[in-house]
Amino acid sequence: MQDGGGKLAKCRAGLLHDGMNDLLPLAEEIGTILKARRQTIGVSESSSGGLVSAALLAQSGASAYFRGGGVIYAPAAFKGLMGLSKEDIGDMRSSSEPYARFMAGQMRERLRADWGLCETGAAGPSGNGYGDAAGHTCVALVGEGTEISRTLETGLSDRVTNMRLFAREALELLLETIRQS
Repeated sequence: MQDGGGKLAKCRAGLLHDGMNDLLPLAEEIGTILKARRQTIGVSESSSGGLVSAALLAQSGASAYFRGGGVIYAPAAFKGLMGLSKEDIGDMRSSSEPYARFMAGQMRERLRADWGLCETGAAGPSGNGYGDAAGHTCVALVGEGTEISRTLETGLSDRVTNMRLFAREALELLLETIRQS
């Protein structure tokens, strides 16, 4: 017999699965374009919790374009997975466009990928320590001659919904940019 928490977890898992369904067509087109161009990508994400990477990896032939990625959620991951320190980021803070551009560039460089994609935000239900409300994220894409970022404010406090919307924003930025390049 499941307790209320177990039912809630199952419901949230279903929401994430359903949310993946709207990410997969974006990732499919991205994969098709990247494979045709023989280009690669590396991903740094935080509040999307790996959904960006999962959508890209769900595509057949993903190994041709997906170099790797990480959920850089806490300082331990920033230090341990990325090998970065506070000195490396100077006055930047996470959940900002400059930080997102920096991390996208770091991922691109470290994985020797054509593109680096980053998402960094506050999924909720509350905001982050920098004063950003739940539903705030910044996404960035860095490539040869390209450095672009933008901010999304969903106005929502639902963590799972924001995670999906954050992943969608990152994938849309990537798709819009590679379509035009």
